Amino acid sequence: MRRRELLYAAGAAALGAMSSGADAAVGWPSRPIRLVVPFPGGSSPDLIARYLAEPLAQALGQPVVVDNKPGAGGNIGTGAVAKAAPDGHTLLFTIQGPLITAPLLSKGLPYDPQRELRSVSFIASSPNVLAVPPSLGVDTLAQFVALARRRAGEFNYGSVGNGSAAHLAMEAFIARAGLRIVHVPYAGFPQVVNAMLAGQVQAGFMVPAIAMPQVKAGKLKALAVTSAGRFGALAELPTVAESGYPGFEATSWQALLAPAGTPDAIVRRVSDEVVRIVRGETFRHELLPLYFSAAGTSPEGLDGLMRDERVRWGALIKQLKLERE
Repeated sequence: MRRRELLYAAGAAALGAMSSGADAAVGWPSRPIRLVVPFPGGSSPDLIARYLAEPLAQALGQPVVVDNKPGAGGNIGTGAVAKAAPDGHTLLFTIQGPLITAPLLSKGLPYDPQRELRSVSFIASSPNVLAVPPSLGVDTLAQFVALARRRAGEFNYGSVGNGSAAHLAMEAFIARAGLRIVHVPYAGFPQVVNAMLAGQVQAGFMVPAIAMPQVKAGKLKALAVTSAGRFGALAELPTVAESGYPGFEATSWQALLAPAGTPDAIVRRVSDEVVRIVRGETFRHELLPLYFSAAGTSPEGLDGLMRDERVRWGALIKQLKLERE
């Protein structure tokens, strides 16, 4: 009898938990949903989050308000969501830096993405472009490397923060090319561009959506792209790999997450709606000018991506002996 009672109690508890999770989704959302983007307006996460917000609001029946909280390479806004109430009314739209590499590089990170956030969907990805100011007088990656070697220690490069894809891509390239270039972090890619135009930094890996308008305007020069092979929308640009660094590849990606503890029913509902939107023709078409490829996965798909990325970048950080802040 005792065993039967225990089994009954365990079953009742499980059913109660399932019911509680389902009940949490009843009447949700009851107010506007805050979509936190930990980067400034005009950045690629901001732009793509806004493409997602409107159709998601229509699907959920409540406004989805983009809330930019930039700073510390995305760690400030990411930390805010990690500490937010897990009621489905606060979501995070971010890049991989605050989720994957910042925890590997930063000792005092005020949040733990593995414990305090949960996956919703992998949204989109893009290669990076190595951009330089025309004033450097270089037209190819080989010419840039030769100049940087002659002026060892004089060049700076910009990124969107410690642990960002732009940061690690450049550190990996610096190691492969044997260069000495100083890292200068900024709040977002628009600030990196401004610093480059002002002569404060001499290079930077950045998403094409930010770099290419400046390249087309003649204000910056694109030397190479970090995709494994030629990238369709930038087929005229050689890859870093084919420019003398075989196997070099580094992509930027964006994802949607929620505070840990957000009920399964809510996460699944958001994920299902997001996958439908992201895989739709309208969203894919909107991403084309930004040089991003739409993905749209289940929470489990994003979990798998993040596991792989932690292993990959963790090995690189160890290999390069990058210092923790």
